[in-house]
Amino acid sequence: MKTIKLNNGIEMPQIGYGVYQVSPDECERCVSDALKTGYRMIDTAQAYHNEEGVGRAVKSSGINRSDIFIVSKVWISNYGYEKAKASIDDSLRKLQTDYIDLMLLHQPFCDRYGAYRALEDAYREGKLHAIGVSNFYPDHLIDLASNVDIVPAVNQVETHVFNQQTEAQKIMEEFGTHIMSWGPLAEGRNNLFSNETLTKTGNSHGKSVAQIALRWLIQRGVIIIPKSVHIERMKQNLDIFNFELSDEEMAEIATLDTGKSLFFDHHDAETTKLFMSWR
Repeated sequence: MKTIKLNNGIEMPQIGYGVYQVSPDECERCVSDALKTGYRMIDTAQAYHNEEGVGRAVKSSGINRSDIFIVSKVWISNYGYEKAKASIDDSLRKLQTDYIDLMLLHQPFCDRYGAYRALEDAYREGKLHAIGVSNFYPDHLIDLASNVDIVPAVNQVETHVFNQQTEAQKIMEEFGTHIMSWGPLAEGRNNLFSNETLTKTGNSHGKSVAQIALRWLIQRGVIIIPKSVHIERMKQNLDIFNFELSDEEMAEIATLDTGKSLFFDHHDAETTKLFMSWR
């Protein structure tokens, strides 16, 4: 499994299994399948309401805990120092583990500074092995990273062939922060699975459109967490390390960038109002 070295020296798998929108009832089975398939990084969050399923699957897998990299995220309703601190302990309990490999702030809203201080203290206590953020646009990241003791190791943002985050990635790299993609397959939006460029490239390599889209991100150094509830697709998403895209193919896929979100614009007033309703 290819890994990425974070800014504190921790090695993180570059590909993992994401459980966003995996129901609590299905989560244990899906994570168990992912671990059997060969995934060694699992990405969950407090807001997904399935940390317990992840914890049960990891516990029953027979795999050493040290060989599995668990990512979770603090939700905005738990922001502020004291609430975030308590929520970290709650996530540890639900995940049935003494430590979380990487804990992120899920959104750039509400008292993110208080919540991040809780992450820093939990990191110092050994409860978290690395800390970071999610959905922080360049201005959010620059502001936070310039005013904290421990610079975020990871920033998980919407990243796929249609929203490539190349400029944002450059800014992250200035701070030693690694880019991590959520929605690496754009949830199939914008007709991703029938895209002509990706189909043509896939045909030349004997690979699926999904494998081409994921491989393109991997070659850019992006950490990815594709999600499927079907074990055959889990296997396919993992099978992207036995070929390489040429410079020309990488450049052609780069022309697909729209520079816009297919989901949420975190600078949009209505989006902010929506998140405030979810506190």
